[in-house]
Amino acid sequence: MNAKSNSEHYASITRRDAIRNAISLGLATSIPMVHGSAAQAVETLSGAATQWWTWRGPNGNNVAAEGSSSPTTYDTSRIIWAQSVPGRGHSSPIVADELVFLTTADTTLGFQFVLAFSRSTGKQVWSQLVHRSGIPKENHPKNTEASPTVVFDGERVIAAFYNSSAIWLSAISPAGKPLWQRSVGAFNPQTYKYGYAASPTLYGDFVIVAADYDGESFLAAHERASGKLAWRTIRSNATSFSSPIVTKISGREQLLISGDESIASYDPSNGKLLWKATALTMATCGTVVWDGDLGFASGGYPKAETACVRADGSGQVVWTNSQKCYEQSMLATDGFVYAVTDAGVAHCWRATDGETMWRERLGGDYSSSPILVGNIIHVFNEQGQGFAFKASPERYESVGGGKIGDEVFATPAVVGDTMYMRIAKQKNGARQEYLLAIR
Repeated sequence: MNAKSNSEHYASITRRDAIRNAISLGLATSIPMVHGSAAQAVETLSGAATQWWTWRGPNGNNVAAEGSSSPTTYDTSRIIWAQSVPGRGHSSPIVADELVFLTTADTTLGFQFVLAFSRSTGKQVWSQLVHRSGIPKENHPKNTEASPTVVFDGERVIAAFYNSSAIWLSAISPAGKPLWQRSVGAFNPQTYKYGYAASPTLYGDFVIVAADYDGESFLAAHERASGKLAWRTIRSNATSFSSPIVTKISGREQLLISGDESIASYDPSNGKLLWKATALTMATCGTVVWDGDLGFASGGYPKAETACVRADGSGQVVWTNSQKCYEQSMLATDGFVYAVTDAGVAHCWRATDGETMWRERLGGDYSSSPILVGNIIHVFNEQGQGFAFKASPERYESVGGGKIGDEVFATPAVVGDTMYMRIAKQKNGARQEYLLAIR
């Protein structure tokens, strides 16, 4: 079967499955073909403050909305539905009123997709093929061709993919209709061909994307409605993988990003550099976290370091240590920073001075980031083992846990009383991904 017939065969399968699922859900009378017209119109969704529309949730800090809850034991009895996910990806689920969005990639065929699943049943509603060729030939074994998490703004899903030696943004309606697509800049690493991982973030009418590599690195903002370039800022040509994040800190809105031996802040309205504090190492993967007027980040190559900087423009490095949270982000709340390092050790540090309040060995390797639900922190290692413990500086206090799969790389999302997770299982030597709803 040639590349074209492969494409048509795969598209026909996903279309057939989508039609069957949509009919069973009563959601649509027609399903979009690849790059085709949309199904029936879907009304603009609402609820960004209480749902999970972007990487790291409603407030960008991986804290579930007030009133949310999640089980503290993870086993099959807690799964209310499980849906197989085609291909492979490490992007995290994005949750709206009726749908859950993911990206995935089929490296055999060279395809990259955005997928939508029913939030109530888990069944796949639609699959939109975004790129049918152009996947890079080399990648890090822990990375995928679908690692960035999409953003949703109530009117469109916007995905970032590394394809054809560039970073692309693609906007799709909640019904699965392609709206616009733009190449936002060249991306062609030469020294470290480890792929791409940064998730886009939203600010006002913009979607903002970062691309740090050994070429012309950049931050760029594009208009959400049209994809038109709003501003573009050149960064140092240093390899890093962290996602930008926007928050109000030290009295103003700031876009924070780590990498290139620094934590830096930009004005999200125009991309101008506000300040840059020298700390950390060249390559980071986690997203900057914050508490009060302090920002925190961790890096892993070529050295291990976690750093706290003051976000007021002074450039002050408040404290550092030699701990390493390379792929995973940390969690900052109520004056303390919680982290599970690459060595599999959970830490609680006092935010103001980095004093270690406690440490506890959990074991395993970590790519998924801790999430706070109420006063409970949930974190999963790459081997699928989960841990639930209190967000308390007094001591490590376990309140549950359990094994949920054979692999967990994506970070869960919690909306209402349900945790949504992307996992993988091994069966008879074959790997299969699943989207789970746990309650």
